[in-house]
Amino acid sequence: MKLSVTVLELSGILDGIRGNELRREVGNSVANGADILLLDLKEVKFIDSSGLGALVSAMQMARNANTKLFICSISDQVRMLFEPIPKMDRIFQTFADQDEFNRQVLARQ
Repeated sequence: MKLSVTVLELSGILDGIRGNELRREVGNSVANGADILLLDLKEVKFIDSSGLGALVSAMQMARNANTKLFICSISDQVRMLFEPIPKMDRIFQTFADQDEFNRQVLARQ
Protein backbone atom coordinates (compact mmCIF):
# COMPACT_ATOMS: atom_id res chain seq x y z
CA MET A 1 0.00 0.00 0.00
CA LYS A 2 1.38 3.37 -1.02
CA LEU A 3 1.07 6.06 1.62
CA SER A 4 -0.13 9.53 0.74
CA VAL A 5 2.45 12.08 1.95
CA THR A 6 1.74 15.81 1.98
CA VAL A 7 4.52 18.32 2.58
CA LEU A 8 3.52 21.80 3.74
CA GLU A 9 6.35 24.31 3.44
CA LEU A 10 5.78 27.20 5.82
CA SER A 11 7.55 30.54 5.73
CA GLY A 12 7.87 33.86 7.50
CA ILE A 13 6.33 34.29 10.93
CA LEU A 14 3.98 31.65 12.27
CA ASP A 15 1.48 33.78 14.18
CA GLY A 16 -2.28 33.83 14.65
CA ILE A 17 -3.08 34.66 11.01
CA ARG A 18 -0.62 32.18 9.53
CA GLY A 19 -1.67 29.67 12.21
CA ASN A 20 -5.27 29.82 10.99
CA GLU A 21 -4.01 29.20 7.44
CA LEU A 22 -2.00 26.23 8.72
CA ARG A 23 -5.07 24.75 10.41
CA ARG A 24 -7.02 25.07 7.14
CA GLU A 25 -4.19 23.49 5.11
CA VAL A 26 -3.87 20.61 7.57
CA GLY A 27 -7.65 20.14 7.61
CA ASN A 28 -7.73 20.05 3.80
CA SER A 29 -4.82 17.61 3.64
CA VAL A 30 -6.45 15.29 6.17
CA ALA A 31 -9.79 15.53 4.36
CA ASN A 32 -8.03 14.63 1.11
CA GLY A 33 -6.71 11.43 2.67
CA ALA A 34 -3.11 12.27 3.61
CA ASP A 35 -1.56 9.43 5.61
CA ILE A 36 1.49 11.48 6.56
CA LEU A 37 1.93 15.25 6.89
CA LEU A 38 5.35 16.85 6.95
CA LEU A 39 5.60 20.47 8.05
CA ASP A 40 8.81 21.93 6.66
CA LEU A 41 9.76 24.96 8.77
CA LYS A 42 12.96 25.80 6.88
CA GLU A 43 11.73 29.30 5.96
CA VAL A 44 9.98 30.06 9.28
CA LYS A 45 11.84 32.84 11.09
CA PHE A 46 9.73 33.10 14.25
CA ILE A 47 6.81 31.36 15.98
CA ASP A 48 4.70 33.22 18.53
CA SER A 49 2.35 31.63 21.07
CA SER A 50 -0.54 31.61 18.59
CA GLY A 51 1.65 29.86 16.04
CA LEU A 52 2.73 27.31 18.61
CA GLY A 53 -0.93 26.74 19.43
CA ALA A 54 -1.61 26.22 15.73
CA LEU A 55 1.12 23.55 15.57
CA VAL A 56 -0.41 21.73 18.54
CA SER A 57 -3.87 22.06 16.98
CA ALA A 58 -2.52 20.69 13.69
CA MET A 59 -1.09 17.71 15.54
CA GLN A 60 -4.44 17.06 17.23
CA MET A 61 -6.27 17.28 13.90
CA ALA A 62 -3.84 14.83 12.35
CA ARG A 63 -4.11 12.37 15.26
CA ASN A 64 -7.91 12.52 15.19
CA ALA A 65 -7.76 11.53 11.51
CA ASN A 66 -5.15 8.79 12.10
CA THR A 67 -2.65 10.84 10.10
CA LYS A 68 0.96 11.06 11.22
CA LEU A 69 2.41 14.56 11.47
CA PHE A 70 6.13 15.32 11.48
CA ILE A 71 8.19 18.51 11.46
CA CYS A 72 11.51 19.15 9.75
CA SER A 73 14.07 21.87 9.11
CA ILE A 74 13.61 23.86 12.30
CA SER A 75 15.95 26.87 12.44
CA ASP A 76 18.08 27.43 15.53
CA GLN A 77 16.00 30.48 16.46
CA VAL A 78 12.74 28.52 16.30
CA ARG A 79 14.31 25.54 18.08
CA MET A 80 15.11 27.82 21.04
CA LEU A 81 11.37 28.39 21.43
CA PHE A 82 10.71 24.64 21.62
CA GLU A 83 13.44 23.77 24.14
CA PRO A 84 12.01 25.34 27.31
CA ILE A 85 8.58 23.78 26.76
CA PRO A 86 8.29 20.50 28.66
CA LYS A 87 7.50 17.39 26.59
CA MET A 88 7.59 19.30 23.29
CA ASP A 89 9.92 16.66 21.89
CA ARG A 90 7.32 14.02 22.77
CA ILE A 91 4.54 15.91 21.01
CA PHE A 92 6.40 16.54 17.76
CA GLN A 93 8.79 14.17 16.06
CA THR A 94 11.29 16.37 14.25
CA PHE A 95 13.90 15.77 11.58
CA ALA A 96 16.88 17.84 10.46
CA ASP A 97 15.50 18.15 6.91
CA GLN A 98 13.31 16.42 4.32
CA ASP A 99 16.12 14.04 3.39
CA GLU A 100 16.39 12.75 6.95
CA PHE A 101 12.59 12.42 7.10
CA ASN A 102 12.65 10.39 3.87
CA ARG A 103 15.38 8.10 5.20
CA GLN A 104 13.90 7.58 8.66
CA VAL A 105 10.16 7.46 7.88
CA LEU A 106 9.42 6.80 4.24
CA ALA A 107 12.18 4.26 3.65
CA ARG A 108 10.68 2.13 6.42
CA GLN A 109 7.20 2.06 4.92
